[in-house]
Amino acid sequence: MNNLTSIPAPPRRDAGNAYYRPTGNEIDVFEHAASHRLPVLIKGPTGCGKTRFVQHMADKLGRKLYTVACHDDLTTADLVGRHLIGSNGTYWQDGPLTRAVREGAICYLDEIIEARKDTTVVLHPLADDRRILPLDATGECLEAHPDFMLVVSYNPGYRNLLKGLKPSTRQRFVAMSFDYPDADAEADILISESGIDADTAGRLVQLCGSLRHMGSHDLEEAPSTRLLIHTARMMLSGMDPITACTACLAEPLSDDPTTQAAILDVVRAHFAETSNKNNNHNNPALRRSSI
Repeated sequence: MNNLTSIPAPPRRDAGNAYYRPTGNEIDVFEHAASHRLPVLIKGPTGCGKTRFVQHMADKLGRKLYTVACHDDLTTADLVGRHLIGSNGTYWQDGPLTRAVREGAICYLDEIIEARKDTTVVLHPLADDRRILPLDATGECLEAHPDFMLVVSYNPGYRNLLKGLKPSTRQRFVAMSFDYPDADAEADILISESGIDADTAGRLVQLCGSLRHMGSHDLEEAPSTRLLIHTARMMLSGMDPITACTACLAEPLSDDPTTQAAILDVVRAHFAETSNKNNNHNNPALRRSSI
């Protein structure tokens, strides 16, 4: 029999109800921007809740959400659309940006600075008072639906001389900065997202705080709330804490064995007692996975 059938599933949420815990006035800022049809720029480190926040606001405003993960090979056609060849000949297919413009949805461009600058230029007439999208391939000039909203995000930690939004792009947006939540909020998020108990959630948050204090001396990037949620879910299913933290924190955060060992030293300082108790249980699966 498959032992995974006994593993608790993450808490279920109703469709259209993305959980989000505010950490400041970001909801108020977003709602005001939406009411004035202004585009929004969200800055913050990886895994701090930017995408979840946009999902939450789309649910709250009752708008469809189109999400695009930006990358170096993203072209203008990937955003606005292209001509395709079908059984009945050539036809036009809208891209996610064009669909959002027509339907009055939110178009969210995640990690916008990863996209080529010649691609992001297409956003300019949508992000100012014109709110239009010229489609050169079809000869159309679409006026954005009144409910259309453009939202972009990026991680400032990745910025360098070659990557970053042009001033002419940045100054079209209402901007807000995100960071990792404080300890109480992060523990509440862990409990809500994974179903883990409050004591374990508190230990994980303390562990994460210790790792974040390691800073750029040892880690390229601080552990995210997302990684903590992954860790909590693995632990809830019965995995030994050291093993869960190895798989969900040490390995994703670094490829360097010395750095991984340093991370695990911090992990053991927070979970050694719990890990020892689990290792004493008569559970072969846990014994095989323990370190």
